[in-house]
Amino acid sequence: MTKIVVTNNQDFSVEQKERLESLGEVTYYDTLPKDGAEYLDRVKDAHIICSGTAGLQEAYQQLKDVYITVAFVSVAFVDVNVLEKNNVTISNAPGANRHAVSEWIMAMVTLLMRNLPDAINREETYRKDGSLPPITPGLAGNKITVLGQGNVGRRVGELAEAYGMQVSFFKRGDDLNISVKNADVVVDTLSSNTTTYRILGTNFFNSMKQGSYFVTVTRGEIVDEDAMLEALDSGRLKGVASDCGGILVGDTEDPLYKKLLAHPKVLVTPHISYNSELSRQMGADIMIDNVEAYINGKPQNLVKG
Repeated sequence: MTKIVVTNNQDFSVEQKERLESLGEVTYYDTLPKDGAEYLDRVKDAHIICSGTAGLQEAYQQLKDVYITVAFVSVAFVDVNVLEKNNVTISNAPGANRHAVSEWIMAMVTLLMRNLPDAINREETYRKDGSLPPITPGLAGNKITVLGQGNVGRRVGELAEAYGMQVSFFKRGDDLNISVKNADVVVDTLSSNTTTYRILGTNFFNSMKQGSYFVTVTRGEIVDEDAMLEALDSGRLKGVASDCGGILVGDTEDPLYKKLLAHPKVLVTPHISYNSELSRQMGADIMIDNVEAYINGKPQNLVKG
C-alpha cells in the first residue's frame, strides 16, 4: 500500500483527511521537525511526502526515489536538479495564496498611498498653528505597475482596477526600466529563478518615478535591499512595504527583517502575507489533488529545474 507521510501539521479538515486516507496509508506529524535529521527519520519509509518547509530545506539532497508535494507556491529553497538526479519529483500549489497575498499587497498600497500609519492611533494633533493633515496621493487615478502576471499579479491588477487605479504589467520580454518609469507604485510579484536574480537593483530603483512607492512579497534574491534602502534615503522612493518573502515564516529575529524594521519609511511583516484560512484550505486541496494525480500516473504542478 502507498505510504504517505505528512511531515507537519497541515490543518487538514475532516473531509481532506478522509480524501487523503483513501489514497494510501497516512502517517501524520503535528509538530515541526526540529532539523533535517528528524525530517529524514519521519519520511524514511514514505513513497509520498506531504511536506512543509521545515526540515525539507536541510534534508532534500538526501532524499531518493520519492514524490514530494507542498501546499504553497515557492520551492526556490531546493535545487530541483539535485532532486531529479535522486529520482525525486516535487509539486507545488500554484495559486493557493493568490487571494491572501493580493489582499496584503493592496492593504500595504493603501497604507502607503494614504499615509495611514502616520494617522492611525495618532496622539499629536495635526492642527498646530491652523494647519490641517497633509493631502495624500490616494489610489484612484494613480498608476500601478505590477511586476509579474501570475496568479498573484493578475489578482492584484483586478483589485487595483476596482480601486480606480490605472494598471499595467511587466512581463518577461518587456523592458523593466521603461515599464516602471511612470508608475506611482510598483508591486513586485516576480517568481524566483535565474532570470530574476537581483533584477531589482540600483538601475531599477533609479528608473522609478521620483516619490513613488514600492511593495514586494518576493524572495530576497530578487530584490537588492541595500539599493532599495538607498532609493528611500535619497527620496527616489517615498515608502516601501515588504513581506520578507525569503525568511522563515514569522521569524522576527531574521537579520533581513530586523534591517527593514529599523528603517522609518518601511512597512515590514515577517513572511505572513499568504497566511489566511482560505490559503490553507486551497493549499491543502491542491496538495491532495497532487497526490491523487501522482498515484494515477498523471503528476501535475511539477516544479522543473
